[in-house]
Amino acid sequence: MTKRAACAGLLLAGLVSLAGAPARAANVQLDDLTWTEVRDGLRAGTTTVIIPVGGTEQNGPHMALGKHNVRAAALSARIAAKLGHTLVAPVMPYVPEGRISPPAGHMRFPGTISVPEAAFASVLAGAARSLKQHGFLDIVLVGDSGNYQEQLKDIAARLNREWAGTGARAHYVAAYYEAGTAGFAQALRARGITETQIGTHAGLADTSLLMAIDESRVRADRLAAPGAANPASGVTGEPSQSSAALGRIGVDMIIDRTAAAIRLAIAGRKPAASRE
Repeated sequence: MTKRAACAGLLLAGLVSLAGAPARAANVQLDDLTWTEVRDGLRAGTTTVIIPVGGTEQNGPHMALGKHNVRAAALSARIAAKLGHTLVAPVMPYVPEGRISPPAGHMRFPGTISVPEAAFASVLAGAARSLKQHGFLDIVLVGDSGNYQEQLKDIAARLNREWAGTGARAHYVAAYYEAGTAGFAQALRARGITETQIGTHAGLADTSLLMAIDESRVRADRLAAPGAANPASGVTGEPSQSSAALGRIGVDMIIDRTAAAIRLAIAGRKPAASRE
């Protein structure tokens, strides 16, 4: 074989390899991008950003403390991909979890981290103001836990009063949390699953959602352990029949309903003449 033929063969092999390679998915995570990539994205119309709020709290003996953080990050990324022209800020993992000393609520269980409500609000508002300063027009607040939903609503309202006339808006999107709780519970009941099983914290619904995203964060051998469905162990519900398959019902519901709510919120911000 001549040298020219060998080079042609290598080139052809390279082209075939590239043609068969899967396309690289667009990166929606803000902290994976460089500042110039963010700048160029803003110029190209990526002016929506989601700030996901999680929490670091006990989730029974069978689920990792970072449940809310893992879910908020993964679900927000899928919502952003569905919307297009949307980025996801780093998850806020420290939220109000109740009195620290003497401990109350989740703080009675080792590993839970709680911060004062004022500190939580200040950090979240600072993050939103930073993103607005860089040119984001729609700053979306979603929260994976129920204990700060009213605060998210209040923070968004306060920012909108501050930003009046600037063209930027903060959006508290309740659909995210509502889909993962009331909406998902309704779908589970329609499949014959009882309220006792579904639960309100670390039960079947809560556990199944995490299993659909990252099963490694759930200790399968502890789902049916003695005392696993006991409030004294941090569980309200019955997690033994949890599954990723059930969780995917809730995951799809959260993504679809949240994306739809965000689209409506953004459309409501734009003047009628500019709406697509």
